[in-house]
Amino acid sequence: MQFPQIRSALVFGTLAAGMLFSAGTPSNGDTARPRTQQDQQDQQPPQAQKPLKIRTELVNLFVTVRDKDHAIMSHLAQSDFRIFEDNAEQKVAYFSKEVNLPITLAILVDTSGSQQHLLLAEQDTASRFVHQVLHKNDEAMVLSFDTDVDLLADFTEDTSVLERAIRRTVINVDASGAGGTAGTVPGGSSGGTAFYDAIYLAAHDRLTSEAGRKAIIALTDAEDNASKLSLKDAAESAQRADAVVHILLLAEPEEYFMQGMGYGGAQAAKRLADDTGGRVIAVRSEKSLEKAFDELTEELRSQYVLGYYPTNTRRDGNFRKIKVEVDKPDAKVLTRRGYYAPTE
Repeated sequence: MQFPQIRSALVFGTLAAGMLFSAGTPSNGDTARPRTQQDQQDQQPPQAQKPLKIRTELVNLFVTVRDKDHAIMSHLAQSDFRIFEDNAEQKVAYFSKEVNLPITLAILVDTSGSQQHLLLAEQDTASRFVHQVLHKNDEAMVLSFDTDVDLLADFTEDTSVLERAIRRTVINVDASGAGGTAGTVPGGSSGGTAFYDAIYLAAHDRLTSEAGRKAIIALTDAEDNASKLSLKDAAESAQRADAVVHILLLAEPEEYFMQGMGYGGAQAAKRLADDTGGRVIAVRSEKSLEKAFDELTEELRSQYVLGYYPTNTRRDGNFRKIKVEVDKPDAKVLTRRGYYAPTE
């Protein structure tokens, strides 16, 4: 499985310049003079000039900070932040409060049978969300997933196109029935939910090539019983795409325990959100669904952007852990947990 590598900023410089001086050959009748040391140096062939290639990898972090009352802390300065990579402190090279930086969203709607009772509410609130959150130069796409993953609308700024795609979501039909395009990783069973495949396709196939702030917003119970790919594959694809995963958890845990199913969905949702710097918001009613979308709207427009050049310059492809601290009491920082270093 091929994964995209972290974007790199390549800085090329050329050092040293050679100059060739030729000593003239005395003509007949000229008085020859002894060669000086300088003459001999001048007659040496110039050194080969090779460009010096310097590669610098700027790691960007999109950071949300909340206080003990869960309110957004929006007036922090660069000096309030400290960044650590694998426990080694890094120098903050870039800092900004970007409320208008373009956003690219992938909206994933669970259309498996377990979502039958909430689908209409999902359509209503998700439609309102795209009209509310998307500004000029923002883009979004819509995927639905059950036994397969269906692309209902590719990236567009047109909120009416996105709303029509959201309204076309129906429970347990294939892509042709929904008027969309089937994903390239079809589900592996005749029934169920291919949640991990949906995350992978959104991140790896669509978001990887996009720039700026990227987020996946999934409306689901996060249960998966049809994917060909694993939870680890899904999380890694989002990390490599620099995409944050937010999950609106549409399920009551009691329903699963009563059926003897356990509730792995909540654990999977937490893993995806924690690994990418996202959030899991439990949704138990239409009212709480609206509140969840409102929180995400606020959060997407209230992020800090921090950048640093890692002191570890090895291009080994390994995962590097990131921790961001804020010098304020009770501050809670939300950002991705790490990134994959580039390779040669």
